[in-house]
Amino acid sequence: MDIILPLLLGIAVATPGIVLPGLINMTAAKISVRDGRACAIVFSIGATVIVFIQSYIAVSFAKFISKRDDIINLLEEVGLGIFVLLTIYFIFIAKKPQSKDDEEPAKMRSRTGCFFLGVLLSVLNFFPIPYYVVMSVTLSTYKFFSFDNLFVFLFVIGAITGTFAVFYLYIIFFKKLEQKTDFFMKNINYFIGGVTGLVSVITLIKLLRNM
Repeated sequence: MDIILPLLLGIAVATPGIVLPGLINMTAAKISVRDGRACAIVFSIGATVIVFIQSYIAVSFAKFISKRDDIINLLEEVGLGIFVLLTIYFIFIAKKPQSKDDEEPAKMRSRTGCFFLGVLLSVLNFFPIPYYVVMSVTLSTYKFFSFDNLFVFLFVIGAITGTFAVFYLYIIFFKKLEQKTDFFMKNINYFIGGVTGLVSVITLIKLLRNM
Protein backbone atom coordinates (compact mmCIF):
# COMPACT_ATOMS: atom_id res chain seq x y z
CA MET A 1 0.00 0.00 0.00
CA ASP A 2 2.91 2.34 0.77
CA ILE A 3 4.08 1.85 -2.82
CA ILE A 4 0.69 1.83 -4.53
CA LEU A 5 -0.66 5.02 -2.90
CA PRO A 6 1.94 7.47 -4.25
CA LEU A 7 1.78 5.86 -7.70
CA LEU A 8 -2.01 6.20 -7.81
CA LEU A 9 -1.84 9.75 -6.47
CA GLY A 10 0.68 10.65 -9.18
CA ILE A 11 -1.57 9.25 -11.89
CA ALA A 12 -4.68 10.88 -10.38
CA VAL A 13 -2.99 14.29 -10.14
CA ALA A 14 -1.36 14.18 -13.58
CA THR A 15 -4.41 13.06 -15.57
CA PRO A 16 -6.73 16.06 -15.02
CA GLY A 17 -3.78 18.41 -15.50
CA ILE A 18 -3.08 17.13 -19.01
CA VAL A 19 -6.33 15.55 -20.23
CA LEU A 20 -7.89 18.76 -21.59
CA PRO A 21 -6.73 19.89 -25.05
CA GLY A 22 -3.45 21.76 -24.71
CA LEU A 23 -0.37 22.63 -26.69
CA ILE A 24 1.57 19.42 -26.03
CA ASN A 25 -1.14 16.78 -26.26
CA MET A 26 -2.66 18.43 -29.33
CA THR A 27 0.78 18.57 -30.94
CA ALA A 28 1.22 14.86 -30.20
CA ALA A 29 -2.10 14.22 -31.93
CA LYS A 30 -1.14 16.40 -34.88
CA ILE A 31 2.21 14.63 -35.28
CA SER A 32 0.40 11.29 -35.16
CA VAL A 33 -1.79 12.37 -38.08
CA ARG A 34 1.01 13.93 -40.14
CA ASP A 35 4.15 11.97 -39.32
CA GLY A 36 2.90 8.66 -37.96
CA ARG A 37 2.21 7.08 -34.59
CA ALA A 38 5.85 6.12 -33.92
CA CYS A 39 7.03 9.72 -34.26
CA ALA A 40 4.20 10.91 -32.01
CA ILE A 41 5.16 8.37 -29.34
CA VAL A 42 8.80 9.51 -29.47
CA PHE A 43 7.57 13.12 -29.18
CA SER A 44 5.55 12.12 -26.11
CA ILE A 45 8.57 10.43 -24.53
CA GLY A 46 10.58 13.63 -24.98
CA ALA A 47 7.83 15.69 -23.39
CA THR A 48 7.43 13.18 -20.54
CA VAL A 49 11.14 13.31 -19.70
CA ILE A 50 10.82 17.03 -19.02
CA VAL A 51 7.61 16.50 -17.03
CA PHE A 52 9.58 14.08 -14.83
CA ILE A 53 12.17 16.78 -14.12
CA GLN A 54 9.57 19.52 -13.64
CA SER A 55 7.38 17.50 -11.31
CA TYR A 56 10.34 16.35 -9.22
CA ILE A 57 11.60 19.93 -8.88
CA ALA A 58 8.09 21.13 -8.06
CA VAL A 59 7.48 18.57 -5.32
CA SER A 60 10.95 19.17 -3.85
CA PHE A 61 10.23 22.90 -3.82
CA ALA A 62 6.82 22.29 -2.25
CA LYS A 63 8.54 20.58 0.67
CA PHE A 64 10.11 23.89 1.67
CA ILE A 65 7.03 26.06 1.21
CA SER A 66 4.36 23.70 2.53
CA LYS A 67 3.98 25.88 5.62
CA ARG A 68 4.21 29.24 3.81
CA ASP A 69 0.75 30.30 2.67
CA ASP A 70 2.09 33.67 1.51
CA ILE A 71 4.36 31.99 -1.06
CA ILE A 72 1.53 29.78 -2.29
CA ASN A 73 -0.64 32.86 -2.79
CA LEU A 74 2.18 34.58 -4.66
CA LEU A 75 2.55 31.61 -7.00
CA GLU A 76 -1.19 31.64 -7.66
CA GLU A 77 -1.08 35.37 -8.47
CA VAL A 78 1.81 34.89 -10.89
CA GLY A 79 0.04 31.91 -12.44
CA LEU A 80 -3.13 33.98 -12.88
CA GLY A 81 -1.21 36.63 -14.80
CA ILE A 82 0.40 34.02 -17.05
CA PHE A 83 -2.89 32.28 -17.82
CA VAL A 84 -4.66 35.57 -18.58
CA LEU A 85 -1.90 36.49 -21.05
CA LEU A 86 -2.07 33.04 -22.66
CA THR A 87 -5.86 33.33 -22.98
CA ILE A 88 -5.56 36.69 -24.72
CA TYR A 89 -2.84 35.36 -27.01
CA PHE A 90 -4.60 32.20 -28.15
CA ILE A 91 -8.04 33.77 -28.61
CA PHE A 92 -7.17 37.17 -30.07
CA ILE A 93 -3.57 37.11 -31.37
CA ALA A 94 -2.48 33.62 -32.46
CA LYS A 95 -2.97 32.88 -36.14
CA LYS A 96 -5.70 30.45 -37.07
CA PRO A 97 -4.20 27.12 -38.18
CA GLN A 98 -4.56 26.35 -41.86
CA SER A 99 -6.98 23.68 -42.99
CA LYS A 100 -5.68 20.56 -44.67
CA ASP A 101 -6.74 21.94 -48.08
CA ASP A 102 -4.85 25.20 -47.62
CA GLU A 103 -1.65 24.12 -45.91
CA GLU A 104 1.48 23.02 -47.67
CA PRO A 105 2.45 19.36 -47.55
CA ALA A 106 4.08 18.68 -44.19
CA LYS A 107 7.67 17.55 -44.08
CA MET A 108 8.14 14.23 -42.34
CA ARG A 109 10.10 14.64 -39.11
CA SER A 110 12.76 12.21 -37.99
CA ARG A 111 12.27 10.44 -34.66
CA THR A 112 15.15 12.45 -33.21
CA GLY A 113 13.45 15.63 -34.36
CA CYS A 114 10.18 14.51 -32.78
CA PHE A 115 11.92 13.73 -29.49
CA PHE A 116 13.59 17.13 -29.23
CA LEU A 117 10.40 18.90 -30.30
CA GLY A 118 8.67 17.20 -27.37
CA VAL A 119 11.49 18.29 -25.08
CA LEU A 120 11.35 21.87 -26.35
CA LEU A 121 7.59 22.30 -26.03
CA SER A 122 7.62 20.69 -22.59
CA VAL A 123 10.43 23.00 -21.42
CA LEU A 124 8.41 26.01 -22.60
CA ASN A 125 5.37 24.76 -20.68
CA PHE A 126 5.76 26.03 -17.11
CA PHE A 127 2.31 24.89 -15.95
CA PRO A 128 3.46 21.57 -14.36
CA ILE A 129 5.73 23.30 -11.84
CA PRO A 130 3.14 25.48 -10.03
CA TYR A 131 0.51 22.80 -10.60
CA TYR A 132 2.47 20.07 -8.83
CA VAL A 133 3.57 22.48 -6.11
CA VAL A 134 -0.02 23.39 -5.28
CA MET A 135 -1.33 19.82 -5.59
CA SER A 136 1.38 18.26 -3.42
CA VAL A 137 0.98 20.92 -0.74
CA THR A 138 -2.80 20.48 -0.80
CA LEU A 139 -2.56 16.69 -0.53
CA SER A 140 -0.04 17.07 2.29
CA THR A 141 -2.49 19.29 4.16
CA TYR A 142 -5.04 16.45 4.09
CA LYS A 143 -2.38 13.89 5.13
CA PHE A 144 -2.50 12.07 1.77
CA PHE A 145 0.99 13.13 0.75
CA SER A 146 4.38 12.64 2.37
CA PHE A 147 7.60 14.42 1.44
CA ASP A 148 9.60 11.28 2.17
CA ASN A 149 12.12 10.64 -0.64
CA LEU A 150 10.65 7.29 -1.70
CA PHE A 151 7.09 8.63 -1.62
CA VAL A 152 8.10 11.63 -3.76
CA PHE A 153 9.93 9.44 -6.29
CA LEU A 154 6.99 7.04 -6.65
CA PHE A 155 4.57 9.97 -6.93
CA VAL A 156 6.63 11.43 -9.78
CA ILE A 157 6.75 8.02 -11.51
CA GLY A 158 2.96 7.89 -11.24
CA ALA A 159 2.73 11.43 -12.62
CA ILE A 160 4.77 10.68 -15.74
CA THR A 161 2.87 7.41 -16.21
CA GLY A 162 -0.42 9.29 -16.20
CA THR A 163 0.99 12.00 -18.45
CA PHE A 164 2.29 9.57 -21.06
CA ALA A 165 -0.94 7.56 -20.94
CA VAL A 166 -2.97 10.68 -21.80
CA PHE A 167 -0.56 11.54 -24.64
CA TYR A 168 -0.96 8.01 -25.98
CA LEU A 169 -4.76 8.22 -25.83
CA TYR A 170 -4.62 11.44 -27.84
CA ILE A 171 -2.36 9.74 -30.39
CA ILE A 172 -4.65 6.71 -30.75
CA PHE A 173 -7.84 8.77 -30.76
CA PHE A 174 -6.69 11.14 -33.48
CA LYS A 175 -5.15 8.41 -35.59
CA LYS A 176 -8.46 6.58 -35.72
CA LEU A 177 -10.34 9.79 -36.54
CA GLU A 178 -7.79 11.20 -38.96
CA GLN A 179 -10.47 12.36 -41.42
CA LYS A 180 -12.51 14.09 -38.71
CA THR A 181 -9.90 16.30 -37.06
CA ASP A 182 -10.33 19.34 -39.29
CA PHE A 183 -12.72 21.16 -36.94
CA PHE A 184 -10.51 20.51 -33.91
CA MET A 185 -7.33 21.63 -35.69
CA LYS A 186 -8.94 24.77 -37.10
CA ASN A 187 -10.12 25.81 -33.65
CA ILE A 188 -7.20 24.59 -31.53
CA ASN A 189 -6.31 28.14 -30.44
CA TYR A 190 -9.84 28.66 -29.13
CA PHE A 191 -9.74 25.33 -27.28
CA ILE A 192 -6.43 26.19 -25.61
CA GLY A 193 -7.58 29.76 -24.89
CA GLY A 194 -10.79 28.40 -23.36
CA VAL A 195 -8.84 26.08 -21.06
CA THR A 196 -6.41 28.80 -19.91
CA GLY A 197 -9.36 31.17 -19.47
CA LEU A 198 -11.17 28.64 -17.28
CA VAL A 199 -8.06 28.13 -15.17
CA SER A 200 -7.72 31.93 -14.85
CA VAL A 201 -11.30 32.26 -13.57
CA ILE A 202 -10.88 29.43 -11.06
CA THR A 203 -7.59 30.90 -9.79
CA LEU A 204 -9.11 34.39 -9.51
CA ILE A 205 -12.08 33.08 -7.51
CA LYS A 206 -9.74 31.24 -5.16
CA LEU A 207 -7.59 34.35 -4.66
CA LEU A 208 -10.63 36.52 -3.97
CA ARG A 209 -11.88 34.04 -1.38
CA ASN A 210 -8.50 34.12 0.37
CA MET A 211 -8.47 37.93 0.62
